[in-house]
Amino acid sequence: MNSVDVERKKKEEDFDNEKLEQYSRHLEDRIKEIQDQILYLKSENSQKINDLKSMRREIEAFRDDTLVTGEVEDILDDLDRRVIVRASSGGSYVVNSSNSLINQKLYPDQQIALNQRNFNLVYVLNQNIEPFIRNMELDEKCTGIFYSDIGGLENQIREVKEAIELPLLKPEIFVKIGIEAPSGVLFYGSPGTGKTLLARAVANETNATFIKLTATELVQKFIGEGARTVREVFDLAKKKGPSIIFIDEIDAIGAIRMEDATSGDHEVNRTLMQLLSELDGFDKRGDVKFIAATNRVDILDPALLRAGRFDRAIEFPLPNKVAREQIFRVHLRDINMENIDINDLINLTEGKNGADIKAICTEAGMFAIRRESEIVSNEDFIKAINKISIKNRNEISNPNFFI
Repeated sequence: MNSVDVERKKKEEDFDNEKLEQYSRHLEDRIKEIQDQILYLKSENSQKINDLKSMRREIEAFRDDTLVTGEVEDILDDLDRRVIVRASSGGSYVVNSSNSLINQKLYPDQQIALNQRNFNLVYVLNQNIEPFIRNMELDEKCTGIFYSDIGGLENQIREVKEAIELPLLKPEIFVKIGIEAPSGVLFYGSPGTGKTLLARAVANETNATFIKLTATELVQKFIGEGARTVREVFDLAKKKGPSIIFIDEIDAIGAIRMEDATSGDHEVNRTLMQLLSELDGFDKRGDVKFIAATNRVDILDPALLRAGRFDRAIEFPLPNKVAREQIFRVHLRDINMENIDINDLINLTEGKNGADIKAICTEAGMFAIRRESEIVSNEDFIKAINKISIKNRNEISNPNFFI
């Protein structure tokens, strides 16, 4: 074999070796890819197994009997464990209690769970305040209203501070003088005069827990529900004390009781009687103050208005000239305006309430936006006053009028 053949053979062997090395590297890369895929599939498989277990648990939960919430009304026999219960779906039943509750003490008004098929008492629920009641509490000072944001109500603010804030901040003053601190305050007056606005300011200015509700929320469908709601509201206030309860539109449940009342009226009367008991019953309310507001003080029940329940009634009249100026200055302080004659605005708003004045300032700004200006002029305010005046006249002559 000559040298040329040797050289050629050597090159062929080198080429074959290089191809083998390339194929070997390819196989190694492929093995690594397969290993990565195996790890990924193992992870996916583990996730699917967990999802399957979760779905099985959910299916088992759906197979269980659905329970109905209710309350214990009365205990018939401690030995036989027979009780009268009221289901949340309506109706009262004489039922047996589960053997698992043999060591559980039962008492009226206790929150319970009932079997949906036979209404037997299955177990006792945690006796917590219902979310419906708990949501009435303003946990954060989020109303955005302070006393400085209210104009024309200096006397009303002073009386609220004396009747609500002072007993909570300095109760020792009343002890030294030898008198009982005021327990309740009634806001009354025409709509739009600042009753709810002042209550919102009290919520911000005090460190007490503020619980706000509308009287219509106390009117419930089932017998006894309204009275229970009142009781739970005051229980929440006592637990969270010092606290302030504010009931808006109290005339919805506090109207004069009639002899020829319907069944619905009887339920409202039960709610009112529970409220009267909470306001001035045998149990001390502790650091709980009470504020109510109404536009119809003339129809409130005399039992609700007597001293000891509402020790102070604060009137919210239509603002006079001085009050209107103060209200205007509160609402004008953030408005970008020029050439405004505030005395002219005050004179043109005779008979307007605080809500009307706020609406006038808002409408004036809208007129400025309409003419694509960033400055509110005196003419914008005049147009706004005319618009609000026309709206008020139409609302009086036609209650179904909308502007």
